[in-house]
Amino acid sequence: MDHLSCSQMNLYMQCPLKYKFLYIDGLPKPFKPSGLAFGGSIHAALAWLHKQRMNGNNVSQERLLRIFDADWYAQKLNTEIRYKNGEANTRLAVMAKEMLSLYFNQPYKKPVGAEVPFTLPIVNTATGEKLDINMEGYIDLIEKDDTIVEFKTSAQTMKASDTDNHLQLTAYSYAYEMLYQRPPRFLKLIDFVKTKRPRIITLEADVKKLDYQRFFYLASQVLKGIRHKLFFPRQSFMCKDCEYAGPCRAWRGN
Repeated sequence: MDHLSCSQMNLYMQCPLKYKFLYIDGLPKPFKPSGLAFGGSIHAALAWLHKQRMNGNNVSQERLLRIFDADWYAQKLNTEIRYKNGEANTRLAVMAKEMLSLYFNQPYKKPVGAEVPFTLPIVNTATGEKLDINMEGYIDLIEKDDTIVEFKTSAQTMKASDTDNHLQLTAYSYAYEMLYQRPPRFLKLIDFVKTKRPRIITLEADVKKLDYQRFFYLASQVLKGIRHKLFFPRQSFMCKDCEYAGPCRAWRGN
């Protein structure tokens, strides 16, 4: 294990056994949940759009939707997409294009960074204590006025309280402050909601220094659990869509 990411932390806290199957055992996934494929293609199209705008290129809505089509097609090349009840390939593609069209036509501030990579030490900002492993990740979008933006796709509308202690936003804020030696002015979470009539909801967050300390302690405990090989199934509503349901049922504590 050479680094820690928010994805790894979230997955370990969601289900330590699934973390083991993916990151340690490297088990192939027999399928990809439709929500994961949908979110991946939305993110790919948005990253392309932001990089074009950052470089001053005047791109069309039609071209943005073609970028989505290309990624949506690529998602299905080597993996079966597992759809939920009532979902279908064409219906999801139409919904995604409606969302991207809504986003494309909103007023925007010029991006100064898109999919910004970072590799940083994980430091307790109160005590100076540092973990012996770095955090790696990507900031979805940085706007010109020191605003950090994260994009999500969800089946239900998120609430303002959902941004409290939000792991990803805390990590983005921490990374921004470490990279640029100043805190971000604003933190935004833009939620693409997969309702019958697609919506885009923007939520603002307020990350405090105490959140950085909480993130440090969470990272240290996740790291401790992984290194002590504490892997067990954690049952939740997400089990029904899990790619590793078969290996989980066959698990005998080994």
